[in-house]
Amino acid sequence: MSKALKAKDQLVRILVPAGKAAPTPPVGPALGARGVKSMDFCKEFNARTAHIEPGVPTPTLITVEPDRTFSFITKTPPTTYLLKKTAGLEKGAGRPGHEVTGTISLKHVYEVAKIKAKDTHLKHLKLESIASTVIGTAKSLGLQVVP
Repeated sequence: MSKALKAKDQLVRILVPAGKAAPTPPVGPALGARGVKSMDFCKEFNARTAHIEPGVPTPTLITVEPDRTFSFITKTPPTTYLLKKTAGLEKGAGRPGHEVTGTISLKHVYEVAKIKAKDTHLKHLKLESIASTVIGTAKSLGLQVVP
């Protein structure tokens, strides 16, 4: 009546500061619930992100195998982080579209787009397409894009 279920890989997505992974939340509970030693992940993650400025939020996709081994992929920082850092903002607008929190030049938009183009899920897009999404994100932060 019941068939043996085939164990599948589990995918965990977390946002971890570069070089500062520790077995505390969000890493510890996310991996501990799946039977992975979070300290092993933290050591490997910190070693792999040592070249990035410490504290930069790094989206990470962790694949947990049925035998409790893992592999992970790090991506580029979120667009909002890059835009806020470029514009010197602490946080975005409370009412986007109604208030302007700062300005950013088109040159900066293309610099952010070049960084984001390194992600595997954006490799097939043209730089102009990525730049247009960056402009949309800038508008949602309350940033005004000037030529």
